[in-house]
Amino acid sequence: MASSWSLLSEEQFLCSICLDVFNDPVSTPCGHNYCKACITHYWDVSDVYQCPVCKERFNKRPDLRVNTTLRELVEEFNMSMRWKKGYHAKPGEVCCDVCIGTKLKALKSCLVCLASYCETHLEPHQRVAALKKHKLIDPVENLEDRMCQKHDKLFELFCRTDQTCVCLMCVNTDHQAHVAVPIEEESRKRKAKMAVMMAEMNQMIKIRSRNVVEIQHSLEISRKDAHENIFDCRKAFTTLLRTIERSQAEVIEKIKEKQKAAEKKAEGFIKDLEQEITELQKKSSKLEKLSNTEDHLHLLQSFPSLSTPEHIKDWSEISVHSDVNKGILETAVSQLMKSLNEEMETFLENTTRLVQRYEVDVTLDPDTAHPKLILSEDGKQVKHGNLWNKLPDRGSNKQRFNRSLIVLGKQGFSSGRFYYEVQVEGKTKWDLGVARETVNRMSTVTLNPVDGYWTLLSLRNQNEYTANAGPGVSISLRQKPQKVGLFVDCAKGLVSFYDVEARSHIYSYTGCTFKGKLYPLFNPCLNDGGENSVPLIICPVTSYTF
Repeated sequence: MASSWSLLSEEQFLCSICLDVFNDPVSTPCGHNYCKACITHYWDVSDVYQCPVCKERFNKRPDLRVNTTLRELVEEFNMSMRWKKGYHAKPGEVCCDVCIGTKLKALKSCLVCLASYCETHLEPHQRVAALKKHKLIDPVENLEDRMCQKHDKLFELFCRTDQTCVCLMCVNTDHQAHVAVPIEEESRKRKAKMAVMMAEMNQMIKIRSRNVVEIQHSLEISRKDAHENIFDCRKAFTTLLRTIERSQAEVIEKIKEKQKAAEKKAEGFIKDLEQEITELQKKSSKLEKLSNTEDHLHLLQSFPSLSTPEHIKDWSEISVHSDVNKGILETAVSQLMKSLNEEMETFLENTTRLVQRYEVDVTLDPDTAHPKLILSEDGKQVKHGNLWNKLPDRGSNKQRFNRSLIVLGKQGFSSGRFYYEVQVEGKTKWDLGVARETVNRMSTVTLNPVDGYWTLLSLRNQNEYTANAGPGVSISLRQKPQKVGLFVDCAKGLVSFYDVEARSHIYSYTGCTFKGKLYPLFNPCLNDGGENSVPLIICPVTSYTF
């Protein structure tokens, strides 16, 4: 189509009054063409009827009729120009149902005509009064899908009972007793619901985006810590290996020195023995010769000198092996263990300095405390009292534990690492750990990870402890902890308990799944008539020697 109009220019189809492409072109008696509206308005405001181009006057106002031939040419020209300008339908776009040959892109679809129109072919719907009443929408494909196949009517209603679009005939037949509303009404309702869903999704996106940032931050910290830990590990083990190698070299050198001394000593022994052997061989030869003589007088005169004992050593107790390495290995191993212990202590001190970076200031939250718990004014101590405290709105406060003697810390943690210490000295029973923010506080608490608790429980008057891992894990310690350190790594799912003063690890929960925030948990347990009245005390971290 574009090639057939290549020799025509836009100027040939312009109205000389509005200087735009003809719209309903009409011809004057003199042969010039104008838009019908343009020439009509021109003569309405003029005293004479003349042609605006050639100025030919007419005795009376000419009757104007649309030049159908020119109008068709203009329409074809417009279609050609739109095709050139890219108005032709591309793959995936709705095509005009009226265009012949190359299809132009549809501008609107008519739900009455069940057809889609380009800008040119849409013009009658914008001009003809009857067509103006038709419902136009943005162009869509498969308009037949908007028709009821059974009644060949347009879908105008939505059946809420069957959750499907129906026509007016359907409401009077198959859906007569159902709840049906106009499609526009149901669409508005769905849009309102969609708006709520989009708001919720946007909120979820924000939360998850924030979680991504937090995880990335935690991962970056984890990478940094891993790098530092690897460096410290290599440094510590390199030092240990050097200590072992040095000790090995010292032991080998000592063994070599003792062996050298033993060899020198043995050489002296051998020289003396060989000399004695030579002397004994000489005497034996003389005795043999004397024993064969027939000169009895000579035998009697010579025998005394041969029978006189010479200085002969007792070699039965002499050894060069039994004490060569005696005690060297035992002494070396003992010294090595001492050196290794010193190096390990240095390593642990260096390692625990990493924990210091994660120290947090924990304060007890009175809004979560069971009514029988007594908290200090500074929020650092908690113990059990016999009387219920008078608290406002105790029954309606869902933050408060009303069945278990528990109080949480004010500070919650959802990422990163944190560490704090609690003094338990003098107590016979206590419970420490962390809990999810979402745990149920209005009923009896089951302390296990399934319900959102990771805790360590001491057993009354014993050195036995239980990690409430569900089932519980029994732990025996050599001595009662006086101060317990608790370290949490949210990214790794790690909760660890330490005996601070004994510099030892008690127990760790690993591979935990944390959802939401974690809060420090404290349970001083019943005071048992005063035997367990000492409070749990959140104390500042002054040393890192576990």
